[in-house]
Amino acid sequence: MRSFYHFMMTYRGKVNPDEESRLADWMFQDHSFPKQSRSYDEISRYLEWNIPFSSALKVFDDLWERYQLEEVNG
Repeated sequence: MRSFYHFMMTYRGKVNPDEESRLADWMFQDHSFPKQSRSYDEISRYLEWNIPFSSALKVFDDLWERYQLEEVNG
């Protein structure tokens, strides 16, 4: 199973960025992001302390659900 970070890399680099790609691009640029984590709590806490934009936590929650469906339940 891929880490959440690796799952997010599929959203990077859009020509017309949306909030999902903005979060993925930020994660890629942040060298301290917990890249190997598969823990909702660990990633959520990290984002709460280092929030890149105001809606990032909502975007994360939505993408976490997708991650669970594709990676864990898939």
